[in-house]
Formats: sequence, C-alpha cells, structure tokens
Amino acid sequence: MTSAFDAPHVRGKLYIKADSATAPFTVAITPEDAGWAESSLHVVDLGTEGSVSLETGDTEVMILPLSGGGAVTCGEESFELSPRASVFDGPADMVYLGVRQSYTVSGHGRIAICGARASNSFPNRRVAAADVTVELRGAGNCSRQVHNFGTATAFEADSLIACEVITPGGNWSSYPAHKHDENTDVETQLEEIYYFEIDDSPAGTPGFGYHRVYGTPERPIEVLEEVRTGDVVLVPHGYHGPSIAAPGHHMYYLNVMAGSGPTRAWLICDDPNHTWLRGSWEHQEIDPRLPFTLSSRKGE
Repeated sequence: MTSAFDAPHVRGKLYIKADSATAPFTVAITPEDAGWAESSLHVVDLGTEGSVSLETGDTEVMILPLSGGGAVTCGEESFELSPRASVFDGPADMVYLGVRQSYTVSGHGRIAICGARASNSFPNRRVAAADVTVELRGAGNCSRQVHNFGTATAFEADSLIACEVITPGGNWSSYPAHKHDENTDVETQLEEIYYFEIDDSPAGTPGFGYHRVYGTPERPIEVLEEVRTGDVVLVPHGYHGPSIAAPGHHMYYLNVMAGSGPTRAWLICDDPNHTWLRGSWEHQEIDPRLPFTLSSRKGE
C-alpha cells in the first residue's frame, strides 16, 4: 500500500519552517497535518507569563520546557516544570498525561507537547530532570548527547516514544543513516518528528544545520534541508540522517515517535552502506565537549 509520501515531489510537505503555526503555538502538527496516523507535536510560547488549556483526547502526551518553566495542572493534580534556560543546558522536567483529560500549561517561555494516539491510559506523573538518563552516543565527530526522558526502555507509556539529542558544532548525528518503517523482528514501524533548535555563535549570530531523509527504490523519498531554530522535518518512512551541526553552532533536536506495531520499541536498521562506521568508534574518544550541562555551558 502506498501513501502520499511515497514520491520525491512531496519534499515540501516534510519540511515545516519555524513559526508556521497560529499563536500562541509556534509548532502545531497533528497526525492529520502530517498525513499519518500516530505522532504529533505542539510547541506553545507562553511569553513572560501565560497559560493554555487543552484536551488530550485520544492522545497521550509528554510535556517539557524548551526554555522557561511553569506547571501542568490536570484536575486535582499539579506538576512542576522547573525552569530551563535553554535546550543546551541539560535535561528538563517532563510531565506525562494519559488520554481523555483536560489540562492547563502555565508559566513562561516555550513548552513542547509531544503526543501519540494511544489505546491504554497510564497514570499521570512527572519525571524530574535529575532523573533523566543522559546517554553519550557515538564517538569522535559523531559524538552526541541523548536525553532519554521518554524512550521505550526508560519510561512506560502506551505508544509515545520521545527523546532529546544534542550534537556539538561540527559533528554529525543520526548517523549512520537508519530507518524504522516496517514491523519485523529487527525493526519497528515508527513515524518520526524532528524539531530543531540551533545555538547562536559566541558572537550572537544565528546558526544552522542540515538534515537528510532518503528512501528505497520501492518507497522513494528525498529531503535535504537547511534547518534553523524552530524548523521541523517529518519522517514518514525511509532512511534518515545525517543531522549535521555547522561548526560553531551546536544542534538540538527533539524526536517524537509512534507507530502501528504491537510492541512499543525503537528498533532500527542502518543503511547497509554506512553501518561499518559504528566499528570505527571503538578507536575514538567521545567528544570532550560532552556532556552539555548548565555549568559546562557557562565555561564556553
């Protein structure tokens, strides 16, 4: 079965420029907007002080501050979102809410709401930033930092998988290119959203990076975009990577995933032309700029 994405000419639908949504949202992607079935992402800008009231509906959500903080109120429950200066200053608090609930996000700054359609509801709860597992992945100029606040092995949910990745300036991540678009013994079908933020240079000039998505002869797709803060790339299928941070500009992306398979898992297959690269990491050190924390950033 083919979809609207199974052709190269759909490239424009897969790249969404920053601030394309209606205020107070800077990003507003539903499954219907994306043309798929499961994954969603909203980013709300609360300014210096604001609030927004929403419904989860048939979706479970993970809520975290990108910059700023506040609180999530759902019925009689209230959960703190401790302030985070920026996405490059270590992990953030995360609040999980299950399906069919009303809630309010209040506070300041920009708050991300990751979502996926769900059949089962899990208890509402908060994960403190200090309890988020930080993983250093790759080596050399493929070193990156992963915040596993909502991955399948770190957090229990019905369908939603989410994490943050920080790539130091000049490095490559999401590499080797990999895919997860089939339900097999070695792969899980997952729709994926990449939301990007790029660090300014020491002089304060805005940064950029690049991201690629490409397919197979049976399911062609081709995206190669310059990405800047607030941009989004959708990955309905195919190999994706690398994500390349321009020298002098650290790259952040928030990954939101969900799929149709019976198992909530992130199982991937590398592009066979590139998987040899993993073996080269055995003889390289992790980039000494990692891990990024608020204290390490003050020393830059």
